[in-house]
Amino acid sequence: MRRIQMAAAATLLLMHGAVLLAGLFAPHDPAAQYRYYPYVGPGTFSIVGTRGEPTGGTGKLFLLGTDSLGRDQLSRLLYGGRISLFTGVFGALLAAVLGSAIGLLAGYYSGVIDQILMRLVEFVTSLPWLFLLLGARAALPLDAEPFTVLFTFLVILAITGAGRPARVVRGLVLGLRERQYVAASQGFGGGDLYVMRRHILPDVWPVARESALLAAPQFVMAEVTLSFLGLGISEPAASWGTMLAGYARIEAIESAPWLVAPAIALAITCFAYRALLPPGGDGTNG
Repeated sequence: MRRIQMAAAATLLLMHGAVLLAGLFAPHDPAAQYRYYPYVGPGTFSIVGTRGEPTGGTGKLFLLGTDSLGRDQLSRLLYGGRISLFTGVFGALLAAVLGSAIGLLAGYYSGVIDQILMRLVEFVTSLPWLFLLLGARAALPLDAEPFTVLFTFLVILAITGAGRPARVVRGLVLGLRERQYVAASQGFGGGDLYVMRRHILPDVWPVARESALLAAPQFVMAEVTLSFLGLGISEPAASWGTMLAGYARIEAIESAPWLVAPAIALAITCFAYRALLPPGGDGTNG
């Protein structure tokens, strides 16, 4: 593994581990509002009372500053990363597994099964996934639980994202099943499941892995974009998209440049995922 890939893997592990253990690393409750301290800069140490007043309380350190409601940005960045990052992880894994399974069955059995599965894949991939997400969100109540919204997004992203790995895996399996060692295994009485597990899946795995690496940052961007537009995870739940929505106001851009932190975290995530791919990797090479 190249050094840049090792650095990218370490960066992603660090980021995902930090948000997963946000309860340990977050200095404050992400929903707590210290209304006397809106837009305080990074590293500010303030005395906060039991009701957020600036007297008669304990010291609070805001390492990444606060937003317009006085909420600690580091805590919201960590808790919001749970939603944004793991939308990409789980969505990409589901899409890669589903697409690889469809491509494996279509390529191995071919014939009618291949025709049915590929026509289904073509139909699904022809649907605009963004409009499907928008339609699904519109069908949900405005006060829907974040888990419900997130689960709906994951299902739609997995289904619409399975088309590409399905086509790539199908093409790969069509070639693999003609190999002599596959025919020999079948001739010696090897069942379909044995042949696929023993001789096909080892070559399918790298394709599925690269497909997941390509899809993950796209799915993270999808969640962040929808939440930024107010169509995804909604306040008061923290997500990188809802955090960036607060940065869209002119006064925030002028007086609180530190609110851009989620965008920096998002850029690092996307670059790290891309760096994990081998040179020229596009999810099609094994």
